[in-house]
Amino acid sequence: MPYKFKKVFLTGCDHNTEWTLPWFIENYKKHNSLPLVVADFGMTKEMRESIEVDYIITLPKIQKKSWFQKPTSMLRCPAEWTCWIDTDAHVLGNIEDVFDHVENNKLSMCEDLPWIKRRKQLWHNSGVVAFRNKPSILRMWEEQCKIAPIVGDQEVLHGMLNSPLDKMVYVNTLPNKYNVTRIQIMDNTVPKDMVVMHWTGNKGKDEIRKLIVNG
Repeated sequence: MPYKFKKVFLTGCDHNTEWTLPWFIENYKKHNSLPLVVADFGMTKEMRESIEVDYIITLPKIQKKSWFQKPTSMLRCPAEWTCWIDTDAHVLGNIEDVFDHVENNKLSMCEDLPWIKRRKQLWHNSGVVAFRNKPSILRMWEEQCKIAPIVGDQEVLHGMLNSPLDKMVYVNTLPNKYNVTRIQIMDNTVPKDMVVMHWTGNKGKDEIRKLIVNG
């Protein structure tokens, strides 16, 4: 069965985090024209009806944190090429060339430089995840999020890929510019060509509130 779209960007949220969605959509559309798909993890009816996007994926509400549905939304996204991006990511430029870096049968993600520095092992950040078709690791990730939803989806994936060989088989590293995390500002490792600032954690959400207020 053919896909509905060739290339899309995918994001998602529930009623707790939907306040970031209009801000995210506005920033995305300033710089990009590819279709935008939103996964509804339990948004309010008002938010769902107010957003202007190309497609909405409806997922059943779950008791655990909604971010564990990220792999499910990726599997259900009706596109040949998909790039997931968290709603707390500030899109600062055109990111459509991220697909140039995708490798078949792998998830393309940026290294989580602050986590690598602090935990002394290779981590990838799941705030931006690009892929073509539906790599087998997506099904594995989805299943693990269902049976062992520990901490967050990123930690679940990291726990699955517990050897350098596993990471080589299933993950391709994107340039850091596509997912610069908030702590990189503290670490002075922000690249000059940054196109996405990922405002992670509660402190990041405070920054987003400031950005929304200040326009």
